[in-house]
Amino acid sequence: MGFIRGFGQFWYDLIVGDDWKIAVAVVVTLALGTVALLGFAVPTVVLTPVVGVGLMAAFAIALRIDTRDR
Repeated sequence: MGFIRGFGQFWYDLIVGDDWKIAVAVVVTLALGTVALLGFAVPTVVLTPVVGVGLMAAFAIALRIDTRDR
């Protein structure tokens, strides 16, 4: 049982890490990109930069939330 718990903890730390907001933003951005690619047939030449900008914006928003004055 210790191996399974350690294995799960490893993947949680790898994916979520220190900030859950960034992990959620990455999953949501990639999911929206997948829906746009498969559902609306958006060309990958257009979709790749848009998803990249979306990931950078999500990171910037998460960073702003974490560093704002309280």
